[in-house]
Amino acid sequence: MAGTVTMYSTTWCGYCRRLKGQMDREGIAYTEINIEHDADSAAFVEKANGGNQTVPTVLVVPPSGGENIVMTNPSLNQVKQALAV
Repeated sequence: MAGTVTMYSTTWCGYCRRLKGQMDREGIAYTEINIEHDADSAAFVEKANGGNQTVPTVLVVPPSGGENIVMTNPSLNQVKQALAV
């Protein structure tokens, strides 16, 4: 089973664009959800970030089936490491 990556973002977020470009170049598949258009996702991001809508927030479901990993503004290497769990 492969791990999955979900990126919670906004259209105006430069950090989101940078991470998306890096993951695209590395061939890392992800689902992007714009928190400005999805209230449930915005609430998830707030809960993960102490009440703040900080993006990018990335959710990784590791291939091992272990605990989900939630990261705020992670580096490409952090995403790769989470997928290797």
